[in-house]
Amino acid sequence: MAEQQGREPECPVCWNPFNNTFHTPKVLDCCHSFCVECLAHISLVTPTRRRLLCPLCRHPTVLASGQPVTDLPTDTAVLTLLRLEPHHVILEGHQLCLKDHPKSRYFLRQPRVYTLDLGPEPGSQAGHPQDVGPGTRPVPIPSRYSLRERLRNPHFRIFAYMMAVVLCGTVLFIFSIFCTRRFFWGLG
Repeated sequence: MAEQQGREPECPVCWNPFNNTFHTPKVLDCCHSFCVECLAHISLVTPTRRRLLCPLCRHPTVLASGQPVTDLPTDTAVLTLLRLEPHHVILEGHQLCLKDHPKSRYFLRQPRVYTLDLGPEPGSQAGHPQDVGPGTRPVPIPSRYSLRERLRNPHFRIFAYMMAVVLCGTVLFIFSIFCTRRFFWGLG
């Protein structure tokens, strides 16, 4: 969607500004762009999940068998206008998932995973009212880095060596105090 009156481009369904996370602009066959969250909602309530109707012009976009709406082409022109790089958002059941990889050359950082619940499964009992609406929450990922992989990181190695030096210095200091006391008590 083109920028209108100096405002940021926004999804014509939810009116949220486009971004590179859950409001990533996706292009349908009719060349209209919508955020991936709105398209995921539409695809989950559509009886035929292989055929997605455009909310503006009703032109059908046929999805391949098993293809989620997150695999539709991203509107890179809008992301370029916003100076954003696209992230890969996936649809798993009734959740959108985004895995954010922190960019760092030196530290082995765990990627953050963000999920967005799209609502309860059809026919399931709805839980508490706060559980029904969509919400974003970070989900921790267990660390899978071994000690060998961590020791390849130069900052971790410097930190480990510094801790070893501090520990050795503390032990030597305590030992020297103990020996000095024994020496002076032995003279008296």
